[in-house]
Amino acid sequence: MNESWWSWDHAAAALPLLLEGFIKYTLVATVLGTLIAVVLGLIVAMIRRLAPAIIRTPVTWVVEFIRMTPLVVQLVFANLVLSPYIDSTLAIGIWVLGIHYTTYMAEVYRAGIDSVPKGQWEAATALSLPLLRTWRAVVIPQAIRSTLPSLGNYAISMFKETPFLSVIYILEMVRVAQTYGGDTFRYTESITLAGLIFLVASYPTSVLIRRLEKRLA
Repeated sequence: MNESWWSWDHAAAALPLLLEGFIKYTLVATVLGTLIAVVLGLIVAMIRRLAPAIIRTPVTWVVEFIRMTPLVVQLVFANLVLSPYIDSTLAIGIWVLGIHYTTYMAEVYRAGIDSVPKGQWEAATALSLPLLRTWRAVVIPQAIRSTLPSLGNYAISMFKETPFLSVIYILEMVRVAQTYGGDTFRYTESITLAGLIFLVASYPTSVLIRRLEKRLA
């Protein structure tokens, strides 16, 4: 292989740094951000379905505002506002990622709730089930079952957008690759390896989600 554009020595030197950035920041941000989005998304979907208009309307406005503004802008703004009060920039980034994707997952949940057959609601009413039990035992299990593939796809999308965390100076994997390239003037190896790590991490998950989608169908 032509050493003028690729060096195995630089690749070997960059790989441990990239893996450290991947594990400490990229992976942690994805997992925790997804957990936040999955939980808050369900809560938002239920609020928009059950709450009175005085609560539902402002929640809808906030959701639409978040959906219509870029993630990068949200990260920078949140860091400027919250950094005097929160020491961990990573925590700010995780919450911004989670809340940003909450708005998308809430729509997925809404579609899942709407897909529950009308007869299920009528049967719960006929059995005089309390509202909370109807949602817990009848509606939510069916809604989640039908939405799992879409939720998984959004989790992968969040994973691929973690490089945006670099705008608030988090040393996630792509930021590490750029820093290594700037220090050594060798960008090819570090950027290529970062892309390969993203591919290796996301492709099996994507295959699993497709299989799950076929199975649930």
